[in-house]
Amino acid sequence: MKKSLDNYFKRQTDAAPLAVFRLSFGLLMCISIIRFWSKGWIQSLYIEPTFHFSYYGFEWVKPLGVWTYFLFLICGVAAFLVAIGYKYRVSILVFFVSFTYIELMDKTTYLNHYYFVSVVSFIMLFLPCNAQFSVDAILRRKSYKMVPKWTIDSLKWMLGIVYLCAGLTKINSDWLLKAMPLKLWLKSKYDLPLVGQTIMQQEWFHFFMSWGGMVYDLSIPFLLLFRKTRSFAFFLVVVFHITTRVLFPIGMFPYIMIVATLIFFDAKVHRRILAFIERILKIFKNKKQVLNKSIAKIERYKVRKVSRSIILVFIFFQLLIPWRYLLYPGELFWNEQGYRFSWRVMLMEKKGSSIFKIVNSKTNSFFYVNNDDFLTPVQEKQMSFQPDMILEYGHYLGNHFKSQGHQNIAVFVESYVSLNGRISQKFIDPSVNLMELKDTFKHKHWINPLNDEIKGF
Repeated sequence: MKKSLDNYFKRQTDAAPLAVFRLSFGLLMCISIIRFWSKGWIQSLYIEPTFHFSYYGFEWVKPLGVWTYFLFLICGVAAFLVAIGYKYRVSILVFFVSFTYIELMDKTTYLNHYYFVSVVSFIMLFLPCNAQFSVDAILRRKSYKMVPKWTIDSLKWMLGIVYLCAGLTKINSDWLLKAMPLKLWLKSKYDLPLVGQTIMQQEWFHFFMSWGGMVYDLSIPFLLLFRKTRSFAFFLVVVFHITTRVLFPIGMFPYIMIVATLIFFDAKVHRRILAFIERILKIFKNKKQVLNKSIAKIERYKVRKVSRSIILVFIFFQLLIPWRYLLYPGELFWNEQGYRFSWRVMLMEKKGSSIFKIVNSKTNSFFYVNNDDFLTPVQEKQMSFQPDMILEYGHYLGNHFKSQGHQNIAVFVESYVSLNGRISQKFIDPSVNLMELKDTFKHKHWINPLNDEIKGF
């Protein structure tokens, strides 16, 4: 076993897939930053709000006021430098740190694909993605044709984890037996030409989409692994992600997944892609002459064992993290304990209403809070059905009114939540003073249990 592993980690392969992955990833991230900026989301999400929801353990991460624009600029420039492979190690580190900081500034904006970008960019810190077809290769006058095979496989493993977790978590009674929440979401697309007024309104279509999504996620990593099914699998990838892009507002994620999937193809495919890019951009007018001048040696790239160990440990934890919800009692979709960072993609639709009551515990006098005075519409929507955000906001309100001179502050919430079309039910125990609670990794006993059962993962 040990000998087999040693032999595997010594295997070398063409570095072209890493070059294509670096180039496409960097360009898409740069476009994403530009898109985010152009739509005014920096202002509306990070500068205008007076309060921001923090991740547990990262309360110190906050927007930087007008300097937030500079943070996005740094992130965008770093993404572009990653794409061209200039000062790659520094560029990917700056991108990872800046992007992850942006992601952590407000829990309201949490999306699986933001987390995916952080995960992938962390892995790229330890990969020789600038081995060839990079400015670094030209400047150092050395290109590496071969890299350890596991460096490319690590990206395949990560994509496989994302797809398999997304597929396994769809094996639940709401998704497969009720076509929920797809049945609810598709209603907003009934105005689509041709299909909106016809097949999209049919019951069978809702179940076809639900079951098809589950089968797709579970099968696509294996279809991509085998050469005979790879082209067909990539066709499915393109169709699936373009369809989801049309139906749902999920930004750049479909395009990221499409280009990332190219990593499964043989090196000759990536060499053709690189050759095509050279011709389009006319980077090299006289390819042979330039290469002879700028690159003196073509060698095999060796990766330090410590980098390999870090990647292996990191991927192992990515396998475990999605299943931490098993440590908690109750329904995951309801209490969301262990929900984030688990590749559960678009599995639930929750709507909530949370009214906060500020009470003087000595006199029992009280008043209700107008959430519009403290939160943006997006923040209020997300807070209303997420227990840790309800708790954090409750503490913020308590501290706010304390600072205004109110005495003996206690904070209570009247919260009702609907899950996947169910009738709303009381979410948080209304008798619990939120100021006496602390957010921890322990079970949140103050969440009322769901009056129903969702079977499956």
